[in-house]
Amino acid sequence: MQLSRRTLLTMLPASTLLAVAAPLRARAAGRPAATTATSAADPGANHAALLANTVAIFAGTAESNARPEVAAKLAAIDSTARTRLTALDGAGPGELFKGVALGTSDANLNTSYQYLYEIALATRTPGPAASDLRENTSVQRRVIDGLVLLHDTYYGDQSKGYYGNWFNWEIGISASVSRILVLLKDELAAYRPDLTTTYVSSMDAYLRNGKDGDVDLDSRFHTGANLADITTNRILQGAVTGDDARVVKAVADQLTVYATVDPYRPRHGVTDGFYADGSFIQHDSVAYTGSYGKVLLTRAVQTVKILEGTDYLGADAGTENDSDTGTGTADLVAVVRGWVADGFAPLIFEGWMMEIVKGRGVSRTATGYTDVAVVVEAVVDLSGHSTGADATALQGYVKFVRQTSKAALDPAVFVSPVSVARYADILADTSVPAADLGDAESHTAFNAMDKTVHRRPGYAFALARSSDRISKYEYMSGENLMPWFQGDGAHYLYLAGQDQTRSFGIDYYTTVSPYRLAGVTAPVETRRTIPELYGTAWYDNPERGFTSSSESQNTYVYFPRGTNTVSGGARLGAYGAVGLVLGDDVAYAAKQAGELPDDFVVHRNATATKSWFMLDDEIVVLAAGVGDAAGRAVTTTLDSRIAAASDAVTVTGRLRDGAAWPGGGDGDGGGGTAPGPVAWLRYADAGQGISVGYVFLDGGGDSRPTVALDTVTRSRRVVRTSNPDTPVTKRVFSLSVDQPAGARRLSMAHALVPNATERQLKAYGAGHGHDGGRHDGGRDHGNGAGRGPLSVVANTTRVQAVEHRGLSLLAVNTFTPGTHRADRLSIDGAASVILRTSNDGTVSISVCDPTMRRKSVSVTVRGRWLRAVSSDDGVRVRKVPGGTRIDVDTHRTHGRSLTARLR
Repeated sequence: MQLSRRTLLTMLPASTLLAVAAPLRARAAGRPAATTATSAADPGANHAALLANTVAIFAGTAESNARPEVAAKLAAIDSTARTRLTALDGAGPGELFKGVALGTSDANLNTSYQYLYEIALATRTPGPAASDLRENTSVQRRVIDGLVLLHDTYYGDQSKGYYGNWFNWEIGISASVSRILVLLKDELAAYRPDLTTTYVSSMDAYLRNGKDGDVDLDSRFHTGANLADITTNRILQGAVTGDDARVVKAVADQLTVYATVDPYRPRHGVTDGFYADGSFIQHDSVAYTGSYGKVLLTRAVQTVKILEGTDYLGADAGTENDSDTGTGTADLVAVVRGWVADGFAPLIFEGWMMEIVKGRGVSRTATGYTDVAVVVEAVVDLSGHSTGADATALQGYVKFVRQTSKAALDPAVFVSPVSVARYADILADTSVPAADLGDAESHTAFNAMDKTVHRRPGYAFALARSSDRISKYEYMSGENLMPWFQGDGAHYLYLAGQDQTRSFGIDYYTTVSPYRLAGVTAPVETRRTIPELYGTAWYDNPERGFTSSSESQNTYVYFPRGTNTVSGGARLGAYGAVGLVLGDDVAYAAKQAGELPDDFVVHRNATATKSWFMLDDEIVVLAAGVGDAAGRAVTTTLDSRIAAASDAVTVTGRLRDGAAWPGGGDGDGGGGTAPGPVAWLRYADAGQGISVGYVFLDGGGDSRPTVALDTVTRSRRVVRTSNPDTPVTKRVFSLSVDQPAGARRLSMAHALVPNATERQLKAYGAGHGHDGGRHDGGRDHGNGAGRGPLSVVANTTRVQAVEHRGLSLLAVNTFTPGTHRADRLSIDGAASVILRTSNDGTVSISVCDPTMRRKSVSVTVRGRWLRAVSSDDGVRVRKVPGGTRIDVDTHRTHGRSLTARLR
């Protein structure tokens, strides 16, 4: 059997690495390991190799730095150091660097240490050209003097330190200091031999969320990417001080990060990390592949590089594998390759990292292209530690990202000069074809983090959901100030061949109203940001348990979860169905229960039951029960897009009676509310050469949307307090259905058609199945009649279903207890089901539990009996009167789809 590229990348289990951890801890404690391989290599030799590897990572080698492709990176290191030295020379009272005031700002203290590191780095960077900074003892001693000043005045007094963000004290400062200790090890020994141990003692003392100055695997702060950061710092500290026990324990602690999270049996109660479906979670409930996931990926690859040539991950370190060639390292590399294939690659579209997994990072000015540069560097280095088909796949992916990205990747942004040289080698290797790690047509259900990605050659569709398991959004530290609806079905439609900075990124969040994000149903009201509400970046009430990094702050302010249980869907091959019931967040529920202080402000959500059916040429969106229990006006935004102020944007379309859309044309406000039911609309941006179609389907009321096309100017600072006060002007297109205060609840149905032509939109026809009613009544099944390929089979708060006759596909989401009927399917309770008939008569069915709480789901296919050809474990097929019953064990499947093929 020929293995797919993805299979080649994910064959070795992460659990293998945990077998290494126990012997390492025994070795750190000075106890015999419970294996036959207890002896370690000379610690001094290990430490020397580790330190040399670390210097090579950050400063490069004579060989790598002699390459012409690395010259720009070396110039950047040199230029940055000279800028920092100038700031050092110009410092005033209460500063080490000019303009970076110290004494009350932990962020500025962290920055000061980072600047010292950047100077130290330039003194250790070899290069072909002469530099007066290279191995400059005077400059190195200025860095050391800076370390002394910071420690004596701002850092060493434990009673004065640890204000502000815990991250700066436990991770950020320690990262810069630990690297300086490595880079300047020899000069420190000659000039200030006591300073290294002094700093290590202080760094231990600031590890206050740990245990006895060390990592505590039971701490909520020592998880995921944070744990990888802390342990990497401690590995370096152990090497410079000759403390082998510190190194081996830090390695053992870090290995726990690489084990796939089992949500039903979390180790140390930790739910942060990568899941079996490729999801990555940090902060216990935040979908975070695009921010913290990048950090973890970088640290993992750096760990492989740092430990190369040592015995910390090899057979001698205690692994039970028979190989004597460093099997632990091979296992770690294999695990990280799996992360790249299953966790990162589906989220990268033409070199752009999708917004749905960036947390508060969506409000930063760095682009999705910049995010992916970090991933590319990791893949470059990972390929250098892989062989055969694995190496070829990774190298091919590097080329694929380079070829498809609409922004040129500047390798000078890489951390390591060595990586820059390797990147150049990969691009120059004509024997490696450019290739994605996944299929061009794919559907990825990241149900463990309530996110979905649907890809076709011409587009990618990304959907952000939330639930009582996953946060609605992340706000923190004045970042992402208006996040309220980012997890309530917000979608991002990326079109092929487009520069995504012109449609998404920071300017999207700056100019699009937070109440009108694409796909969102929101009450019409004005909300205030956290700084506006409380005058600080958090809700400060220590007496009630609210401090800057308390669990209450996390739960109710920084990243609140929802109260809804239904969020998830089925995947069948490259097709998907997703359901979501909107819910309030936990803060609103707690306030209603009297559990929060009177001055704590909460918000009530609108109501809606929604489904997304993701096909080839269209994404079908159904909504029912849309309204507000409090009687407020409600807006459901079907789509929002931005364009340059100078772009020629047009909106055209047809009403159901055949008349042309009257609002069409270019210009501000080009639209208005439709005078009658609409058949279809088409948004086109000639400046970008893109278009999106909107087909309004029966089963969704009389389809009278409102089109707005306005020029909006706002400052990027409205979404992040530390952003520059840069005004952005964009043409903002919004397509919405607006309900006045007190209106009855609605049902709606439409299809998004990426890259649509008018001819294509006309082909959908005016009839698309039964009309489920403008209000939330209707039936649970329909006749599927209509002239177009799509039929809305059902659209209520109990069941939503569509049929695509061209694909012979029926997709159904059910939301409530009881038996639901949709066309030929009968489904028990809340579930997501896709049924498809192939040309040879074989029927494929996929079933998912979107609540992640059900023990089993039963589906009956009415009609002639179908026998099982193949099925996943836990799927049972039997004949029943009038059809075929499929019983699916969904207990502890965590939203995974289970399938069967019938004939």
